[in-house]
Amino acid sequence: MQVLQPPGWARPKGFSNGIAAQGKLVFIAGQVGWDAQQQWRQRGFAGQFRQALENVISVLKEANGGPEHLVRLTWYVIDRDEYLSSVQEVGAAYRELMGRHYPAMAVVQVAGLVEAEARLEIEATAVIPEKRP
Repeated sequence: MQVLQPPGWARPKGFSNGIAAQGKLVFIAGQVGWDAQQQWRQRGFAGQFRQALENVISVLKEANGGPEHLVRLTWYVIDRDEYLSSVQEVGAAYRELMGRHYPAMAVVQVAGLVEAEARLEIEATAVIPEKRP
């Protein structure tokens, strides 16, 4: 995996401008903050973020991948201000689950999500390196 950082660009904080990778592509559907039984255990943004990211990682494990294989995350948030006011808790959960791995990311405010209780939804793309003999 190669982080793409154009010369002279300021280094981004909390994401990468781009990632180049080769291997098995894994596309993960939008995950919301409910648990494996589709039960809402968290109502707030930070709690739902943690659960949604755990869900992304759980799906990725089914392809024998881990957080380090994520190359792209897109977050769809209902309320930009709610996201910004939760950024410290979100950052702590992110580092706990992902370490210091920062894929290419976008955070987009949307008018609504299909799941009415969802505060955000995260979709992801991963590239798992091919095993060499």
